[in-house]
Amino acid sequence: MQSIIDYKNQIAQHIDAIDLTGKPIELYAPITYILSLGGKQIRPVLTLMAAEIFGSTAKEALAAATAIELFHNFSLIHDDIMDQANLRRGHQTVHKKWDINTGILSGDAMLILAYQYFENYEPVVFKELAKLFSKTAIEVCEGQQWDVNFEDRHDVEISGYLKMIEYKTAVLVGAALKMGAIVARASEENANLIYDFGLNLGIAFQLQDDFLDAFGDVESFGKRIGGDILENKKTYLYLRAVQRASEVEKKQLIDAFTTEAKDEEDKIALVKALFVSTGSVGDSKDLIESYTQKALSILDLMDIEEDKKEVLHQFSKNLMGRQV
Repeated sequence: MQSIIDYKNQIAQHIDAIDLTGKPIELYAPITYILSLGGKQIRPVLTLMAAEIFGSTAKEALAAATAIELFHNFSLIHDDIMDQANLRRGHQTVHKKWDINTGILSGDAMLILAYQYFENYEPVVFKELAKLFSKTAIEVCEGQQWDVNFEDRHDVEISGYLKMIEYKTAVLVGAALKMGAIVARASEENANLIYDFGLNLGIAFQLQDDFLDAFGDVESFGKRIGGDILENKKTYLYLRAVQRASEVEKKQLIDAFTTEAKDEEDKIALVKALFVSTGSVGDSKDLIESYTQKALSILDLMDIEEDKKEVLHQFSKNLMGRQV
C-alpha cells in the first residue's frame, strides 16, 4: 500500500497530462482552471486505495479515478452557478471568472470526458463501472435538486436532509471506493461492503462540512464562513436547532431564514448563537461521530487483511480530523 501523498501525486500527474488544448479555448480553459485548483482529491485517492486493497495496482485504477475527479469537478462548477458562489477553494468560481453560459458548457464537457475514461477497460469492467457511474450521477442530481427544494420549504425533516446529503455527496464517496474494487475484480460482497463504508463516511464528511461552513476558519475551509446560513440552507444544524428551540428561539431562527437580512454578518452571528444555545452544535458533533463509527464497523465485515483495514481506518481518522 502507498501513502496518501503518493496516491495524490499520481492523480495530479495523470490529470495534468490530460490534453485540454482543444478549441474553442473558451470551452477547455475553465476545465484546466478548476482542475488546477487541486482540492483535496479525496474521491480519486479512494479509488486508487481500494484497487490496491483488493490486489490490483493504483496504475490500473487511474482511469477510473480520473473519471471520478472529473465528475466531482463538473458538479462543483454547476453547484457554484446554482448557489451563486463567488469562491471555490479560495479562488474565483468558474462562472465568475468567465460567465454562466461558459460554466454550464464546460461542466457538461467535463461530464462527457469523465465517461470516456471508462473506455480504457475491458468490456466486463467497463460495463460495471459505467453502470455504477450512471446510477451515482443521477443520484447526485437528485440530491442537488432536493437541496434546492429545501431552500424554500419550511417542513423539511432531518430524515429528508440526511437522504439529501447521502445522494448529493455520500454516494460519490461510496462509488469511488467501489470502482477501485471493480477494477481489482473484488468479490461482490467486498465491493458492496466497501461501498457502504464509503457511504457512511461520506455522510459523516458532509455533516462535518456543513458544520465547518458555520464554525470553520475561512482560510482552511476555502469558502466564506456562514454561506449556508445566508442561502437559508436547512442543514442538520438548523433543523435540530428548530427542534430543540424555545418558542422565542424558534421564531428568531425561522424569521432569520424567511426574511431578507439587513446585515449579513449580523444574520450569521445570530443564527450561530442560536445553534449553540439550543444544543444543536453538540448534537451535530455526536451525529458526525455516529456515522463515522458506523463506517468503521463495516470494516470488520470485510474479507481483507487486517493491515489493509487499518489503512482505511487511518484514512477515516485523518479525513474526519479536520480542524474547526
